[in-house]
Amino acid sequence: MQSPESALAQETIERDAQRVFDVVAGGGTAIIYLDVAYAILGRSEASVLRIYAAKARSFGRPTGIVGCLELHDEIHRMDARGKAIVRAVTVKHDLPLAVIAPFRREHPFLGNLSPFVLGNAVKDDTLNLLLNAGRLRNRISRISFDAMTPLVGSSANVSLTGSKYRVEDIEPEMIAAADIVIDYGQSRYHNPHGRSSTMIDFRDMSIVREGVCFERIRDVIREEFDVELKAKPA
Repeated sequence: MQSPESALAQETIERDAQRVFDVVAGGGTAIIYLDVAYAILGRSEASVLRIYAAKARSFGRPTGIVGCLELHDEIHRMDARGKAIVRAVTVKHDLPLAVIAPFRREHPFLGNLSPFVLGNAVKDDTLNLLLNAGRLRNRISRISFDAMTPLVGSSANVSLTGSKYRVEDIEPEMIAAADIVIDYGQSRYHNPHGRSSTMIDFRDMSIVREGVCFERIRDVIREEFDVELKAKPA
C-alpha cells in the first residue's frame, strides 16, 4: 500500500513540517497527516486542554510524545533486544509502531514540557512514542528533537468514533480546534475498522492495541526474535 506522501517533494515535506512545528511550538495546535491516521498535536497546557475538550476525551487516557528513533534511543529504558526489535520493525521492515516503555525522567528534552503536559503523557511510569508514521511526522519529530521542544499528540477524532483517514471525515469540532491543518489525502493504512497504530508495551511484550500492520509486526517479532507477543493482562 503506497503512501500519498511518496508523491510529494522533500521540499514540501520540509516546508509543512516547519510550519506545523512553528505553530505548535508557539502554543497552537495542528492536525496533520500520518500513515496510520490523522493526528492532532499540541504542547502548551492551553493547547492540550483544547484538544481534550474537542475530543471529549478523559484525562485518564494519555497523549503520546512526538518522537523520532533518536529520541527513543535516548529516552526509553530498554534492553538491547528491545531496541533491536524496534529497529527491525520500524527501520528494516518500514512498519509503524507505538513503543511503550519506561523512560528517563531526567532527560533534558522532557524538562521543556510543563508538568501538566508531561504528567498527562505519562502512564504507569511509561511513555508512548509512535515511530515511523510517515515522512511528515518523522520530519516534525526530528525538528522537535533537534530544538529540544517536545510536542504531544493524539488521534484527530472525537473519542470512541474511530480513527479518521481523510480530513473531510474529521469532525467539525476537531477542525475548529486546530490552528493549521495539513491535508495529504487518505492515510496509507486506511481500513474499515477504524484502527490506528499498533501499540506494544515493551516491559512484558504485551499488546496494548492491535492496530494497522499488527500481523506483520507480530510475525517479525516472532520469526526474527523468537518472541511471542501476549495479551495485555486485564
